[in-house]
Amino acid sequence: MVRHFLNLSDAGGDALAAMLGDALHHKHARATWPKGKVDDGAPLADRVLAMIFEKSSTRTRVSFDMAMRQLGGSAIVMDSGSMQLGRGETIADTARVLSRMVDAIMIRTNDHAKIEELAHYATVPVINGLTDDSHPCQIVADLLTLIEHGLALPGLELAWLGDGNNVLHSLIEAAGLLKFNIRVGGPKGYEPNPRFVEEARARGATITFTQDAAEAAAGAQVVVTDTWVSMGQPGGDAVIKAMEPYQVNEALMAKAAPQALFLHCLPAHRGEEVTDAVMDSAQSVVWDEAENRIHAQKSVLRWAFGQI
Repeated sequence: MVRHFLNLSDAGGDALAAMLGDALHHKHARATWPKGKVDDGAPLADRVLAMIFEKSSTRTRVSFDMAMRQLGGSAIVMDSGSMQLGRGETIADTARVLSRMVDAIMIRTNDHAKIEELAHYATVPVINGLTDDSHPCQIVADLLTLIEHGLALPGLELAWLGDGNNVLHSLIEAAGLLKFNIRVGGPKGYEPNPRFVEEARARGATITFTQDAAEAAAGAQVVVTDTWVSMGQPGGDAVIKAMEPYQVNEALMAKAAPQALFLHCLPAHRGEEVTDAVMDSAQSVVWDEAENRIHAQKSVLRWAFGQI
């Protein structure tokens, strides 16, 4: 059975916990090494990952490339505009061809249906580097960062401020799998997809909603936000106006628990969803979070190849 990683639930809670433990262990093991040095045993020696980008990328592109290098494999970077995919070749045919040429496929795209179709026709693992529906690899890195900073996930109280977007969808999914709670603070009409909420609640997570930013942040151990207008999304000025009361600033962080951590998947629009004072504060762990994309991706890849 081919292991695809389209959403966190494709792996499940036990596997997700195992990935986090593996990532933490291997990050510590290579702490003093040059970044290009291959891990002991070269776990993915001779494996090749095809990376398809239909959206701009910094962290996803570099982290998957470095992940493959550190695991002893290699990566091919492609953008849809320079592929036949961009000239009308079907996703199904692309999946069939790439499955004959590489060992796994990562895609960063818009419509989640595209990645589902790719996985349906691929005979090698397909990994979700981001869709408009979810961003599971980002959340593996986020959870790794929280564990690294001494937080236990079961029972964790987390506040999300802003739009109910793809990152929040995967965060809610993780809450259900690993039993932590999320208070979502955002304007009416910008709630997350109820499917993710219902599934997380069915697994035992408490997911609550408020239009009061201070209420969302009150006592939270972790405060998370994201850009108000994601790549390619409509809305512009109207969305920004609706989101202004949910900016994460020093006053809002003061409502959270003492020493609460701040997360942002980046890139940040400083002065919009978060202020410089918060981004550059001691409570901000966004740079650890960004670095951890490499270590999270390595464990996702190893899981997809049946090594975890």
